[in-house]
Amino acid sequence: MKASDVRAKTLDELRTELEGLKKEQFNLRFQRATGQLENTGRVRQIRRDIARIQTIMREKRVTANA
Repeated sequence: MKASDVRAKTLDELRTELEGLKKEQFNLRFQRATGQLENTGRVRQIRRDIARIQTIMREKRVTANA
């Protein structure tokens, strides 16, 4: 997921995307704990996508309040 793609979305769309990523992160954590995780790089990718969305959401809130 690119930052430019994330910036093009509205806050509501970002919240929905963030919720979906957190659910996926939870499932991946469970898979890793039970030894069923095949794509270990996906954990890192999800973590960074979550951080990217949270950062851009914060930027949008700050610019809206300024």
